[in-house]
Amino acid sequence: MTQIDPAFTGQTVITTFEMTPGTCADLLEELQATLDSFIRHQPGFISASLHVNDAQTRIANYSQWQRREDFQAMLRTAEMRERARRFATLCRSFEPVMYEVVAGF
Repeated sequence: MTQIDPAFTGQTVITTFEMTPGTCADLLEELQATLDSFIRHQPGFISASLHVNDAQTRIANYSQWQRREDFQAMLRTAEMRERARRFATLCRSFEPVMYEVVAGF
């Protein structure tokens, strides 16, 4: 389970996906399958959660990794590159961004 804590020393990644309401369910299904069958089994993976906005035009994926290099290595795998191409057919854009937790209330 994801825990947001400023004492966390690993890598936090927030990936946002922008899509139409008509493709939200399909993309969400694809993301869930990828997280369950591939990403969560990668070295350094800690946790992930998916969030959908009310209009079903955005999905946010909040993930935590032991190290920045673990996340980057996962992105470079042939399987993840193939899955990312499938994501791109279901959304307008997506962007993973690495963050540092600086506060929690």
